[in-house]
Amino acid sequence: MKTKEEKTLVIVKPDGIQRSLIGEIIKRYERVGLKLAALKMVVSTEELIEKHYSSDSNWRIKNGEKSIKSYRDKGLKPPTEDPMEMSGITLEKLKKYMSSGPVICMVWQGAHAVEIVRKITGGTEPLTSDVGTIRGDFVLDSYQISDTDGRAVRNLIHASGSIEEANKEIALWFSKEETLCYSLVQEKILYDINLDGILE
Repeated sequence: MKTKEEKTLVIVKPDGIQRSLIGEIIKRYERVGLKLAALKMVVSTEELIEKHYSSDSNWRIKNGEKSIKSYRDKGLKPPTEDPMEMSGITLEKLKKYMSSGPVICMVWQGAHAVEIVRKITGGTEPLTSDVGTIRGDFVLDSYQISDTDGRAVRNLIHASGSIEEANKEIALWFSKEETLCYSLVQEKILYDINLDGILE
């Protein structure tokens, strides 16, 4: 696949919609030069959310290990030492959170789409996300608050973590017919080698 045709999945989570940040989020990705290839609003089922987070076979182990480490780093005792059990707790919170209201699902396309979207979105925990990222600019939530409240961290957006993950997730949320292939004038500026189409 050509780099400029790379695609990634972005989901504006229920808190992003409730805070009226849809336009701001879209603007951030659009102004860097990415192209919107698909968009829809849905209310997800818990079953679809479970399939989404289970599309990466290693997610359960990685998430569980990360959560256990996070507890220890704060000097706290994790609820369990078993990564699979720990990620099961996280998954239940995510299913409740992601199915609590409508979400906006989008496919973004362009050079290094996965990495660019992740960079603009910011780190998973809003508290430690850089200023200038979406999460760093618009969210004050943290793992500490969400753990205390017994809920998923509210961080506005899901963004695919790799090209492989993006391909699996896009196929889960969109049919082939729902993803469009079209040209934008700006692509000539972004990708034309000689910029020889500007002057006539």
